[in-house]
Amino acid sequence: MTEGKIVAWSKSEGETVSKGESVVVVESDKADMDVETFYDGIIATILVGEGEVAPVGAAIAILAESEDDLEDAKKKAAKLAGSDGAAAAAPAAPEPAAPAPAAAAPPPPPPAPAAPATPGKVVATPEAKKLAKKHKVDLAKIAGSGPYGRVTPEDVKKAAGIATTPAPTIAPPAAAAAPAPAARAAAPAAAAAVPLPAGASVVAFTAMQGAVARNMEATLAVPTFRVGYTVTTDALDALYKRVKGKGVTMTALLAKAVGLALARHPIVNAACKDGKSFHYNASVNVAVAVAMDGGLITPVLKNADQTDLFTMSGQWKELVGKARRKALSPSDYTGGTFTLSNLGMFGVDRFDAILPIGQGAIMAVGSSIPTMVAAEDGSFGIKRQMQINVTADHRIIYGADLAEFLQTFAKIVEDPEQLTL
Repeated sequence: MTEGKIVAWSKSEGETVSKGESVVVVESDKADMDVETFYDGIIATILVGEGEVAPVGAAIAILAESEDDLEDAKKKAAKLAGSDGAAAAAPAAPEPAAPAPAAAAPPPPPPAPAAPATPGKVVATPEAKKLAKKHKVDLAKIAGSGPYGRVTPEDVKKAAGIATTPAPTIAPPAAAAAPAPAARAAAPAAAAAVPLPAGASVVAFTAMQGAVARNMEATLAVPTFRVGYTVTTDALDALYKRVKGKGVTMTALLAKAVGLALARHPIVNAACKDGKSFHYNASVNVAVAVAMDGGLITPVLKNADQTDLFTMSGQWKELVGKARRKALSPSDYTGGTFTLSNLGMFGVDRFDAILPIGQGAIMAVGSSIPTMVAAEDGSFGIKRQMQINVTADHRIIYGADLAEFLQTFAKIVEDPEQLTL
């Protein structure tokens, strides 16, 4: 988490608060959290209002120890708000202008005036210098729009009164000369520059959507492969009918089966985080994907191989309830060693899941459907089967490892009585 959004203030300016009292609700990447004050005092000024975002560690309100200190606290708040506002003005400008390459222009101006301050010191690209010499333009009189005030070919052309229609052709090489991260950032900006269709609107990511997007982009650096398997579920369906009345869910049954299989194949429960080594996790913690309004979260069922089915079902019901209320604590959604994603309840027969950062594998479960199956004696019959696909980190898990894990999982599902032990 790098920033938080203020959902609601429980207290207003001028109200007295006590140490340990909840004063504000903050939306993090995963949940809404009540934030308590660490001191007694009076809220002098609220710096970050409801609906606004602040980076982690930033001041969101000023607290006065007593009424006598209120004026001093308000002055401090005004001073702090003024300095923060000036600092925020620069980042705020690029956001709306992000689609255009010109968005990079606002930051450079501060360094730009520094260039004339040093006689004879002009920062310009080789192409800009060549154009300046050709068109007899004094570089010292040009305010550069490039990084750190550097004069670009476009700046020279403008100063010389030359049409800048070729600019799009010249701009890409300049961007390519920049560091790799800057070059990658230019591509989305260029794509976003395409005019929106009539009637279209832009919606900013929520904190949760932003976190999901960052994680999905980060996982692209991991080499993965996928293995599919068909599992017969007649016995599992029969068991589910028997225990459903006791509060057991299909999610708990699948998570328990996954937990038992992972305990027998620890490499699938392992993880590689630095690209140079991997570690075996001491426990089997199955994270289960839960769709939410405007996002996705993965509450974790701890020690899934050891927890009994009925206890696990109770834990899962509690986690889902907290997730729907956006009341999960970090301990509820961190520490997963393997992820289970089930879309079977939507009638999806099969799908692939993207590997979460920090884990070795993720299982995608499709729906269980009646299927015509041929027996060894040549006869035909109808059995319920589901398709499962596992995406794994190929740096530590190989095809044979995953195949053996899936065989074990299938045997547990097809003979599920051990799930209730």
